[in-house]
Amino acid sequence: MHVIKTGRNQLWIWAIFLLPGLGAIAYVVAEILPELFGGRTARRAQAGVRRMIDPNRELRRASAEVEISGNVDARRRLGEELYERRQYEEAIDVYRGGLKGIFEYDPTLLLGLARAQFGRQDYAAARVTLELLARENPDFKSADAKLLYARTLDAQGALDEAESEYAMLAPGFPGAEARLRYGLLLKRRGKLREAQRVLKDLLDGAKLGPAHYRKAQAEWLDRARRELS
Repeated sequence: MHVIKTGRNQLWIWAIFLLPGLGAIAYVVAEILPELFGGRTARRAQAGVRRMIDPNRELRRASAEVEISGNVDARRRLGEELYERRQYEEAIDVYRGGLKGIFEYDPTLLLGLARAQFGRQDYAAARVTLELLARENPDFKSADAKLLYARTLDAQGALDEAESEYAMLAPGFPGAEARLRYGLLLKRRGKLREAQRVLKDLLDGAKLGPAHYRKAQAEWLDRARRELS
């Protein structure tokens, strides 16, 4: 009755009937608690439950925004949704569709395109796109773009160039991934002492950092520990 009276998404009715107990709890968490209490935590819970009940909601919304406006930000959101779903071909089409006119070299779209090309394992295309991005947008500073470029070189087997890129990027990268990948590359190349130093420095630095950093970087820190064990 509450769903109908308040004009909520009718999918909630199915969820409540088909998932006795769980559906009602999900409805309360996603629709009622945020209205009562607000706040970031409530909004995150609401978004999570909505994704569970209607996993294609954001994809439909992003697709509609591209149809209506077609602007760069709409294409970025749709491209990211498709990328997260590993629909790389579709993401590539979305990004390329926006690289026209004054947005021919838009850095946001080019970076998204390169990520999708890398996800498709088309490393040659990803490298061309990233080099175009750097050449046409010299003032665009992105640690993520630099890391993706180093990974692309690594995947192509251009190990000297990849090592050089990792060495420049790793010390200032905002997170543990770049240093972890740098250490792994050094290890693969037989530079064991250097690899151990990079990985040990990564773990020692994490010990001095705040707890939220260690939690956010747990995946990379765990891999570093395994490599050193």
